[in-house]
Amino acid sequence: MAYDNSSKTCGSISPEDLAAVLKFLTVEEREELCNYLEYREYPANSVFIQEGETGGFMGFLVSGRLEIKKATDFAGKYVVVAILERGAMVGEMAVTGPRVRAATAHVKEDSRLLILTSSRMEALTDENPRLGIKLLKRILYVLGCRLSGADERLSWLL
Repeated sequence: MAYDNSSKTCGSISPEDLAAVLKFLTVEEREELCNYLEYREYPANSVFIQEGETGGFMGFLVSGRLEIKKATDFAGKYVVVAILERGAMVGEMAVTGPRVRAATAHVKEDSRLLILTSSRMEALTDENPRLGIKLLKRILYVLGCRLSGADERLSWLL
């Protein structure tokens, strides 16, 4: 189960950290997006996302490190598929609505994330379609890069 704690506003993040994490947005767009984000902290050795659970949010990693693990057919054994650091998106598929998580995001170092829930994403696209589309385009770009990388690794193995 994911570590749960109280959330704060995006205002807890410095403008420099916000610019580093959301560098694909203008200053004004970052400020607007902050109206839809929650700030959360996760301690090392906690779980941000658990494979098999249903989730309806994604995160932008402000600081720390997450290890993305996929369960194998052997009980208790995992394959590390990615290490995510500052600026990475995690759980982005769930921003369109609740989804069964395909992998576990284990917190390797104390981490700070900005959280976007699927309901807040829906409000964003209703209230500011231009920003919502820009964010969705970025998510598609990241997913495309990850898929290309996975294709490349798979073709190398075959």
